Amino acid sequence: MTDNPFVTHRSLLFTVAYELLGTAADAEDVVQETWLRWNAADQDAVRDPRAYLVRTVTRQALNRLRTLARRREEYVGSWLPEPVLTSPDVADDVELAESVSMAMLTVLETLTPTERAVFVLREIFAEPFEEIAKALDKSPAAVRQIAHRARSHVAARRPRRAVSRSEQQEVVERFRVAMATGDIDGLMEVLAPDVVLVSDGGGVVKAFLRPIVGIDAVARVVAAFPKKLPNGRVEELVLNGAPALRLYVDDTPDGTFSFRIENGRITHIYGVRNPHKMGKLSEPVPLTRQGEAQPR
Repeated sequence: MTDNPFVTHRSLLFTVAYELLGTAADAEDVVQETWLRWNAADQDAVRDPRAYLVRTVTRQALNRLRTLARRREEYVGSWLPEPVLTSPDVADDVELAESVSMAMLTVLETLTPTERAVFVLREIFAEPFEEIAKALDKSPAAVRQIAHRARSHVAARRPRRAVSRSEQQEVVERFRVAMATGDIDGLMEVLAPDVVLVSDGGGVVKAFLRPIVGIDAVARVVAAFPKKLPNGRVEELVLNGAPALRLYVDDTPDGTFSFRIENGRITHIYGVRNPHKMGKLSEPVPLTRQGEAQPR
């Protein structure tokens, strides 16, 4: 264990930033900004380095989030969070896996920046209201009200019950086989009636500009994969703490599929093809809710 508080808590800071921003590249920038501010600070005067660093990364992430919000308004097609490859220990922490799932990150996108910060810090990282208030320059009473509002908003949109890892793997594998073989009947068995397919190309590569809704439409789109991409293949991997798929065309990575699963069926498919969001798929990204140093 290193004596440098920033190094000790770096994985925690990255996780906070990633959950606030939804993109690993921006999270890394914010962590770097936090490092510069930590180096410039009078560290001997900092009584609680962890709290100081979390406050700093939160403020920097909020500044970045407000800038990104304007850019996302001009984004071509649907915007999805950036998927990241994760290690088994993330999936083993059920609460962490849910908090970084594509489903949860898309729900967090519907909150205001302040609501998102309060929800993430309180519900995921269990930060005291007093510390959150310091980070946001608000009173603890105001933060409690924001937390209640954000919690109710998220509760109305998050999956109704947790799905076990084994159930997720089974459903994703059945989807993978049906997709690879163009088996519409197999897809109909694994998709929910009101399933939604969202794809993100960012205007850089082809993707559906609007979500595809309904089991018939989604099954037809997915079943066309073998004919449209005869040199394509799909492999399973773990993204954001859950079983997911990676698409290859002529052995070149071409996108990812993440899923929201309820009652044994897929309710949402998140397809990311934007090449600018493929930067964190070669090695696991260290995510943690604790202030422990993680190997990099």
